[in-house]
Parts: sequence; C-alpha cells; structure tokens
Amino acid sequence: MEPGNVLSGGASVAAVLPAGGSGERLGGATPKQFCALLGRPLISYTVRALERINWISDIVVVVSLENIETMKSIIEKYGHKRITVVEGGMTRHRSIFNGLKIFPESKLSSCPLQKPEVVIIHDAVRPFVEEDTLLKVVLAAKEHGAAGAIRPLVSTVVASSADGSLDHSLERSRYRASEMPQAFLFDIIYQAYHQSLLEALQTLISRLHFLFTHPLVESCLSSRDLQGPDSMTGGGDGKKIAKSALQALTNLHKNLMKNCTDYDLDYGTECLHLALKYCKTNAKLIEGSPDLWKVTYKWDLYAAESVIKDTLSQQVCVTTDMKEDAVQLGFLLQETLKNEVKQVKGISVFLCKNDSRLQNIFLGQCYNFICINAKKSDIKEAQQLVDKLEKARISVLHPVVLISVHLNVSENMSFSNGMEELAWIKEFASEVKKKNILVYGLLIHYNKDDPKLQETINSAAAIISALIKDRNPELIGQLLVA
Repeated sequence: MEPGNVLSGGASVAAVLPAGGSGERLGGATPKQFCALLGRPLISYTVRALERINWISDIVVVVSLENIETMKSIIEKYGHKRITVVEGGMTRHRSIFNGLKIFPESKLSSCPLQKPEVVIIHDAVRPFVEEDTLLKVVLAAKEHGAAGAIRPLVSTVVASSADGSLDHSLERSRYRASEMPQAFLFDIIYQAYHQSLLEALQTLISRLHFLFTHPLVESCLSSRDLQGPDSMTGGGDGKKIAKSALQALTNLHKNLMKNCTDYDLDYGTECLHLALKYCKTNAKLIEGSPDLWKVTYKWDLYAAESVIKDTLSQQVCVTTDMKEDAVQLGFLLQETLKNEVKQVKGISVFLCKNDSRLQNIFLGQCYNFICINAKKSDIKEAQQLVDKLEKARISVLHPVVLISVHLNVSENMSFSNGMEELAWIKEFASEVKKKNILVYGLLIHYNKDDPKLQETINSAAAIISALIKDRNPELIGQLLVA
C-alpha cells in the first residue's frame, strides 16, 4: 500500500493525540505519558512514531494546563517537528474536541493550521503504532467516513447484577476490542462533537421549560412582585429580576458551550460511537497488529522498555583501525555476533576512510557500535566515533552503546597490566554519558594462532550481546575481559 494514495487529489491528513490523563491506574505522581523509557518520556516515542510519517501534515498534542510547559520542553529537547500543543479538557472526549477545534479556528490563532480532510485520533500512550496500520485506517476513513483498529478480546466480558452476581456474559468470538488509531473525515467527527453539544443544550432547555411551568414557579410568577405595573416597563423589581434572569441564561449558555455536561462528553470514550450516533456513520473496522497495546499499568512500562531495547539491539556496526589484527578480529566478531543477536547487521568500516558509509549507517538508525583498536592506550578511535555520533545527533532520541574493544596481543604482557593501560575508559565513559552515549570497555587476549581463539571470540560476542540488549547505564566505564 503506497502512501501516495492517501495524498491523491490534494487530500491532507493530521493527527490528534489526547494526552491529558492523570495515570491513576499506573500509580505514582507522574502521568504515564510523561514516564521515562530509557531516559525519554513515553509520549516522545508516540509523537516520533507519527512524526516520521511525511504524509501527516500536523500533530496536535492535547495536555492538561499544568503540563503544557512540560510538553513544550519535550518537543524542544527531542527536536520534534510539526507539533502544536493544546490545553485539554476535564475528560477524554473534551480533550479530543479541544484538539479538533484548533483546525477550524486556526485563522484566529497565532499558529494557523490547515483543516485536514482526514484526522487520525491516537492515544499518546501507544508508542508502537506502525505506518502500515495508520495508512489502512486513513484510507478506510476516506472511503467510509470513519475507521478504527480492532483486536481480538483476550478475556471474556461479563455483566454483573445489582447484587454483584453474574447477569450474563458475551460470546467472545463475536466481539472485538476497540483500539487506536482511529481515523475520520474531519467534518464528520467535528460535527459529531458539535451535535453532542447541541443535544446537551436541548436537554437544558427542556429542563428549564419544566422548571418554569412547575405550579410552584407559576404561583411565584403570578405574585404581586412580578405582575405589578413596574414589572416589565417601570424599572421596578420585576424588571431587574427579568434582566438578571436573562443574563444568567446567557452566562449559562456560554458556560455550556465550554463545559458541556452531556453524558457522552463526560463518560464516553469511544469516538467511533459518536460518529455513529450523531452522524449515522458506520465505521470500517480494521484488524490491528499486536503492537497496538496501550501502556496502562506499571508493568506495561517495563514491557515497553523491553520492546524498545529489543528494537535498538537489532543492528551493530563494527569499526576498526587499520591494523591487521584489529581488522581480522572485527571480521570474526561480526560473523559470530550474527549467531548471538537476532537480525544483527554487522558492518566493518574504517573511520578514517569511510566517512560517507558511516553516515549511511547513521541514517539506517544503528544505535550500537563496536570500536576495535589494536592500541590499548589509544583513545583516538573511540573519541572520533563519539564526535561523529554527536554531529549526526544519533543519541538524541535513544541511548547509543559504544563498546571499545582493545587487543592484548603481547604474550609477555599480563591482563592486569593491560587493564591498567585502559584506565582512561572510566573517565571517558563518564564524560560522554552526558551525550546519551554508553561506553563500555572490553579487553580481548588475541593470538591468531591460538587454537582456542574462537572460544575467546564467542565469549566476547556474548558479552557484547548482553551489553547492547541490557543498555545498563550503571555499567558504563567498566572494563570487561573475554
């Protein structure tokens, strides 16, 4: 499915991310969307998942008033683009509506946005959404007016009676869990929210009509205080009461438009339901992938961090100096690592000779580097690689692992002496950690004629694999031995 299909005919797509939740189910003082995963807020991962898709023109993030500055600082720190921050409401639907209103009202705002043909609504705490899923719901929304991702139910849904007993259960095979993302023709979902407000207004009018036709109120209206000659014309108490009542109704109407008490806006959570109820739009349901799960509880944060670590550990770049021993070891490590880490792409480059190739590796989002140096006391290769990583801003979004591998090729030098020569690694690692680069040291006793050389290489590969998978900042500067 080509993204170009979405943009045919000048169609535009924007996204709204409601992120105003307090994270009560997660526990703790920090809302879940701002909890750190590998040192970076969860919401930044979700924003990045949408931001990297070039056919999404604008991303509106809706947060509570007290978190607006926090969100703006996240955008600045991690270099997010095309983001507009909007103040949320008291409930999920109110926040989404606030996010939608920024588009048609943009001509009056300081940051005008183009009203899109299709708008995506996605949870700020679902960071693993893929472009393919977003594309499917957008194309379905263009055709049907609304679309949403679904997943099979993993538990049976039951209803309880008033006394807490089982009333009935649903046949799980017939039902699906509604997930995010969802997409809508903008005018449909915007109209749905407006209709819910109008319904609430009609409810209020009905209640007022009931109130003023109540016998008790009628008796008050027919009393001398309101029916005297000054009641409406003479400037007496009756006129004042009438004016006060009119002003009260005007203020009530204004407050209603801002703080509607309609059931859907206060208690509802399903946008597809609003489109169906108020615009008679039957959404197309799209089978979603397993990565659409939502971070809700504390263990979800651990699971999300594990997924991110696993993703970051898929590719390794091996760099070497020009020494023959370093080049040979680099080749052996590259081949062995392919058996250690799933889908590792080992690439050997000379830093001084292949700068353009290294840039291509950076563009491929590689976050693990093995720098092999035949000289234990030489920091130049590692420093050169750090400088290139910093220039390419690779470590802004994710921590980069740099394993500085050094060879002990002298048969006369003990490991203890070799480790003394590598004392610089601890200080170097502490310094570059500020740049989100995690440096570890690895000393290998290397003799190409040693019959146990492959065992040493296997040990080194296992250590490297563990370091890039765990990405433990507490171990930086440690010198490990293979």
